[in-house]
Amino acid sequence: MNSTKFLNRSSSQLASIFKAQFEAEKKKLLFSNSYMNEQFHLQKDDLLDELDLTTVEMETSMRMRLRNREAIFLKKIEESLQRIAEGTFGQCESCEEEIEFKRLQARPTTTMCLSCKEDEERQEHIHIDGHRSKSLGAKLKLA
Repeated sequence: MNSTKFLNRSSSQLASIFKAQFEAEKKKLLFSNSYMNEQFHLQKDDLLDELDLTTVEMETSMRMRLRNREAIFLKKIEESLQRIAEGTFGQCESCEEEIEFKRLQARPTTTMCLSCKEDEERQEHIHIDGHRSKSLGAKLKLA
């Protein structure tokens, strides 16, 4: 996407562009899930020895992780489509300011502007006892 081309568009035009992108991603994910469900069945011959069993367990674990990631992404797409329908797409849920277009372009399902997200991530790095990590934000001195 050419960012200068999109910067001149209204928020409703941007929302419709992102809506089309979300709907295409949703369709792709739903097709992928149906395909994976077909390929997910175990064959009796796959479980003949320990090596086969281990391979099948590893493959099953990888598929489950992929399906979980896709389910989370599908949920984010649904939430983004809901925000488009409500007219709040592109608005930070924390400060209610407009999310920068470059951020939306890089991460279309985001709900926070960059500065609010950075603040949230800094808070996550504070330890339970209230002390900050000593390496957080420290600059390295190169010799």
